Amino acid sequence: MATTARAGASRAGASILSTVTPKRPLPGKETLRKREEASNAKKLAAKMHRSLYPHLYTEDGTPAVPLNGEPGRKIRTIKTREGEAKPWDNQAEFFRRKLMEFHNTSKILRPPPIRKGCPNPVAAVNASQITTLDPTGARTRLFDRGNPECARVGDVLLVRLRTGDPFAGVCINIRRRGTDTAILLRGQLTRVGVEMWYKVYSPLVEGIEVVQRAAKRARRARLTYMRKPKHDRGSVENLVRVHLRQKAALGATTANGKKDSAAKAKAMAMAGGKKKKTGRGKKR
Repeated sequence: MATTARAGASRAGASILSTVTPKRPLPGKETLRKREEASNAKKLAAKMHRSLYPHLYTEDGTPAVPLNGEPGRKIRTIKTREGEAKPWDNQAEFFRRKLMEFHNTSKILRPPPIRKGCPNPVAAVNASQITTLDPTGARTRLFDRGNPECARVGDVLLVRLRTGDPFAGVCINIRRRGTDTAILLRGQLTRVGVEMWYKVYSPLVEGIEVVQRAAKRARRARLTYMRKPKHDRGSVENLVRVHLRQKAALGATTANGKKDSAAKAKAMAMAGGKKKKTGRGKKR
């Protein structure tokens, strides 16, 4: 009796398990969105193929040309999820399938590598920009470390701007960053220490001049200790005034020399050229 009861209970449990199926979870918003996109893409592919090849469809929109019935053509196949090759019935379905595969492809298309054509693109861009901003190359040579006469920290520099008053001060820092190369000048205005950053290749900078060289080469890259009252150079207006006076005198001398040479040439031309010296020949 016990065995028969157990057998009956097991049969009843098996029947209950076979009839009751677990509930599947409802799809999320992301899944529904992907399904909607896939259906829209499929509809768009079918519509485009129907507009491109209307002769392959009947009036009700079903494909009219079977692929397997065409003589002299291979049967197109596609792999299913199980890995088996399945023949397609017509060209319309095959075309739609190809469009769907192209739409849902997971392959990332990347541009070809540029290392072959341009191994260092950043340096090439910097060089082209420097050529545009500094066509003569004067500013590049002024701050080139390989140039023995380049500007160094500790020198007194004068920066002339296209719009605004010039500023002069002691160079306490040179930041070399390609087109962003900049200098930090420290001076005094109304007996108050002032520091100004200037971009070397900025179009607003008209010119940079070296007013006075440092007595000896500084042993530091940044002379920030000059901010202390003990090491502050103070105002450099006197040095700038002397530099401008010497520059003006040199320019006036050059202009006068050119004028004198032009006057002499004009007088000689009016006199008929140089006169030949008359006299005996060389003594033997």
